[in-house]
Amino acid sequence: MPELIEQLSDDAVKLLLQLIGTPSISREEADTATMIEAFLVAHGVTAHRRQNNVWAVSAHFDVNKPTILLNSHHDTVKAGEGWKYGPFSPTLEGEKLIGLGSNDAGASVVSLLVTFLYFQGKSNGFNLICAITAEEEISGINGIRSILPELGKIDFGIVGEPTGMNLAIAEKGLIVLDATAHGKTGHAAREEGENALYKALDDIQWLRQYQFPQVSSLLGPVKTTVTQISAGTQHNVVPDRCQFVIDVRTNELYQNQEIIDFLRTKLQSEIVPRSTHLNSSRISETHPLIRKGLAMGKKAYGSPTLSDQSMMPFETLKMGPGESARSHTPNEFILVSEIRAGIRDYIELLSGLEL
Repeated sequence: MPELIEQLSDDAVKLLLQLIGTPSISREEADTATMIEAFLVAHGVTAHRRQNNVWAVSAHFDVNKPTILLNSHHDTVKAGEGWKYGPFSPTLEGEKLIGLGSNDAGASVVSLLVTFLYFQGKSNGFNLICAITAEEEISGINGIRSILPELGKIDFGIVGEPTGMNLAIAEKGLIVLDATAHGKTGHAAREEGENALYKALDDIQWLRQYQFPQVSSLLGPVKTTVTQISAGTQHNVVPDRCQFVIDVRTNELYQNQEIIDFLRTKLQSEIVPRSTHLNSSRISETHPLIRKGLAMGKKAYGSPTLSDQSMMPFETLKMGPGESARSHTPNEFILVSEIRAGIRDYIELLSGLEL
């Protein structure tokens, strides 16, 4: 059905132009949610919405068939400095479509939406749910996590993020730890007090040197980085408190809580995780969908960047048009040809699939 794919591709590009022109910073995505909802309705699909999350379900849903979730996010980061063009003014220069959210993850959003439409009227060996969700850029509580219970049992998920349409079969997880070293105040001129800053520095030095023993073949080692530190009230007072932040990027060989429990046995400082649910993930290359992607000539790799994949308690693949290096940069762009190729690849990947 080349004519249908061509028409859907045109529709996808038109929708992306509209989405770029409508600001959708995390927690402020109501207008783009309305636009996505209207797009589905205009194509004869029943749309469901909760807050700024919009989803649609296969017209002939069969509980006896496996269900595949197509998911991407329509929120963006705030526009940084250095834009040559208005970030909310979609600009076409030949094949290059420039605008905030074009690459991350507008191209995946529109490609997955029209892929869902392509399969809507067909007899498939699976059900499809397409969910375009909010707050991904901040791992917010009102994003994909908030609607997963309403979607029912999911057997597999395709998460649309810019991967060059290659197969991100593993993804690093994230733990952010707020650490506090405690001491006792004293006069800096005398041998008084207990310097909390020195305690923190001892912990930071240990973190710099320690290497978690289990190293992933795809994601490499767990990476621990201290990114912020604060202590002291004035130059002549020994600080009784030093606070610092630890950024931990986990691989699939550890659960987040396991890392936290271990660090608590090694550090003097008190550590409090901001969250524990952003776990690493990995899917086997023998999975039918991954095998098909490899047969299509796609490359399998491990992704260092976090996505909503970390919140899904089922097997997932991260895959979408565009390149990760363009995300969150001035003059972010996607090529129209990448969108068209992405739609064709999604359709080929799912056509005739048996899970």
